[in-house]
Parts: sequence; structure tokens; C-alpha cells
Amino acid sequence: MRNMSTLVAASLATALAAGPAAAADAKAPVGLDRIQHIVVIYLENRSFDNIYALFPGADGLLGKSGWAPQVDKTGKVYETLPPVIDTGAKPPRPDDNFPAGLTNAPFLIDQYVPQYKRTPDLVHRFYQNQEQIDGGKNDKFAAISDAAGLVMGFYDARNTKLWAYAKKYTLADHFFMGAFGGSFLNHFWLVCACTPKYDGTPSEAIVAQLDAQGKLVKDGALTPDGYAVNTIQSVFQPHDAAITDKSRLLPPVNLPNIGDALSAKKVSWAWYSGGWNDALAGKPDPTFQFHHQPFAYFANYGDGTEGRKAHLKDEADLYADLAKGSLPQVVFYKPLGIDNQHPGYANITNGDYRVGDMIDKFEKSPLWKSTVIIVTYDENGGFWDHVAPPKGDRWGPATRIPTLIISPFARKGHVDHTPYDTTSILKLIEQRYGLAPLGQRDAKVNSLSHALTLGK
Repeated sequence: MRNMSTLVAASLATALAAGPAAAADAKAPVGLDRIQHIVVIYLENRSFDNIYALFPGADGLLGKSGWAPQVDKTGKVYETLPPVIDTGAKPPRPDDNFPAGLTNAPFLIDQYVPQYKRTPDLVHRFYQNQEQIDGGKNDKFAAISDAAGLVMGFYDARNTKLWAYAKKYTLADHFFMGAFGGSFLNHFWLVCACTPKYDGTPSEAIVAQLDAQGKLVKDGALTPDGYAVNTIQSVFQPHDAAITDKSRLLPPVNLPNIGDALSAKKVSWAWYSGGWNDALAGKPDPTFQFHHQPFAYFANYGDGTEGRKAHLKDEADLYADLAKGSLPQVVFYKPLGIDNQHPGYANITNGDYRVGDMIDKFEKSPLWKSTVIIVTYDENGGFWDHVAPPKGDRWGPATRIPTLIISPFARKGHVDHTPYDTTSILKLIEQRYGLAPLGQRDAKVNSLSHALTLGK
């Protein structure tokens, strides 16, 4: 009996010793649950072809000759591209950095302006973007642009940090901006898959006018039926102190958004922005962009709210939180203007180094093993792209933009040809945390989970 008791005790001891480990194995996260941090880095104003035209295996310009040449507003093919216009000059004039008579085709910007220097800004607005796309032909970018021939320029970005990350991990080459036009509207589509409506009586000066055929007669921030589609700042702080007429500011927005949805599920999140603290203090950096702060438009994150205090933070807080290993589960990061790659006030190089440094810090962090980083752009910045956007709704999707998926879960050295748009980011967040879709678009779009390998 004594021997039997000893055996039973030994068996019980073994079982008890193995029990916690076995239980831990049974509860090991699988699938999407393996992701503990989703980080969205939101850069500015570059089409896919503008940066990744030469990327091996991608739907770029290597060996391609089938795109439509640029045509003027009447549909006549240009003999040569119209001269590049320096939109920063007063008044605008031909840009001396670029020769006249460029071939009506894509051309390499690097041979005229290196990546560490700025090129002119290009028009990138709601109605103009639709005219440029021209039903999918993508042949009126030069005709509808204030920078003219610059629209066809692209870079040899093979020596950039982000190109190296694209080669190491996954590059999505059929990812389209969520909405037609510019930064303001596409920031909204990133956080709410929605277009805000002006709730009140706006200044007539900011309302667009269309003719009977729906063609633009006078541009404005609002559609004739009151939707905000072009740059308009929030009635909340921070906004440009020079705007004293409140009818030119967007009233508080009360639409469902991903921040509210995450908070309701008690999922931690934050929007980190370069220059945020200085802007709140009334001393914004010259390149701080007020309309790049989408949550600051929503009532739940307005002046003095607990939501703002808890979730809207400065870039310095992101570096500090990453160093401490205490990041929220969902992170949005907006670099300061000088670092966001926007034509006109930023170059390619600064943003490449800033974001490359951030990714490098993630790769060296204990958080890395459970993190998915998505590097994408808000919109095309007025640059041409040869791939027609998919058919969508009144708001988009629109021109193709670059998107990188950087993670231990990303396919290595992979080009993902799956069709995505900006709301595919929302779809991934919603799937990971069991959230309902915010709208019809994110309900139907392909999730960026397609770009991940999440087996055990």
C-alpha cells in the first residue's frame, strides 16, 4: 500500500506540476489574438507609382507601356507634358528645375530634384481627383493639376529605409486611398469610414458650386449638400488663430468612430502626433497641419474632454511609451509636417529617416513579437498612378497609394496583390477586437489580415 500511495502521490505531483503549463499551452493565443499591438503610421501625399514604380514584383512601371497618355481638358493627347509649375512661387511660374518638353510619359524626378529637396505641391482635392481619374483612364492628371507635368514624376526609391522594409516584409500594391481628394477627408475615412456633414449654417464662401451636369463651377470645402470634403479646420482647438469666423470651421462631429468603438470594448488606444503639444500651447510648428488631427473634430475628444486627455498625445509620448514597453493596443502615429513626405513643405528623405527610426525601435523592442505595423499614406497628393481605382461609392475609393505591412506575422519579401483601401485598416482592427463595422465600406472591404500569417 505504501508503494501504491507513493506512486499515486508522485503521479499527482507530476500532474500538478504539468497542470499550469498545460493550461497555459491551451490558452496560448492563436490567429488574430496573437496581435497585441496594431500601429498605423500615416504619411502624406504619394501615389504608389510615385515611390514604388520600380519595385520588383509589384504592379509598377517596370516593363509597362500600356498606360494612357495624358490628355488636355478636351481629351486631346499632349504632344509633350505641360511644363512643371512651381506652385510655391508668387505668382506661380514654370519650375526651372525641370526642363520644358518632357515626354508625355512617367519621368524620373531624381534626375532634376534629389530626394532630400522639396518639389512643388500639387492640387489634391475632392472634385479634381475624380476628374483626373477620368472614369479609370487616369489620363487627366496633368490637365487638372496646378503643377501640370509634375504629376507624372516618380522616384528611384531603392536606397530608402522604407523600400528596404518593403523588401523585408510585405508591400501591398493594390491599396487605394479611401476617399477622393485630400488629407482632410482621408483622415476621416481612416478613423470613421465616413464623410462628416456640416451641422449648421456655413459661410457661403466655403460651399462648392456645381453645374447641372455635376461639373465643378466653384470649389469649396463643402459639397452643395453640406458634406465636408476639402480642408476645413475644427471649431475645437487647435486651429489656425487667423480663422476668426466660426462659420468657416467645422462644428463638432458626432459620428461613430474607431476610437469610441475601442473605448467601449476597453481596448487601449491613442493618436500620437508630431507637434501636438506645441499646437495646443498656441505655438504650432510652421509645418504642423491642423487638419491632420481627425479625432480633434469629434465631440468626444473636443476641448477639455477626458477623451482628449486620455487619447490624443504628442509624438514625444510615443517615443517614451515605446521605450517603456507600455504602448496602447492600437496606435495611430502622425509625424510632424516636416517628416511626413508631403510635397511642397517636406521632402522624401526626412520622413523616410523618421519612420525608419521608429520602425527600428519597434524591431528592437520586447513588444515587437506581437506587433503589426502598417505604414501607409493618406492620399496620392495629386500624383498620377496607372492603376484604375475599383468602383465604389460617392466618396471613393480613389487613387492607389503605397502600404507596407511590417510585422513578425507579415510574409517576408512578399508583394500582396489583394485589393484594399484605407478602411481595410479599420477592418483589421475591428476583426481583432470584435468590433462591429462602422459603415458599409469597412463591412465589405478586404481586411489587412490577408497580408498576415497568423497560424500557431
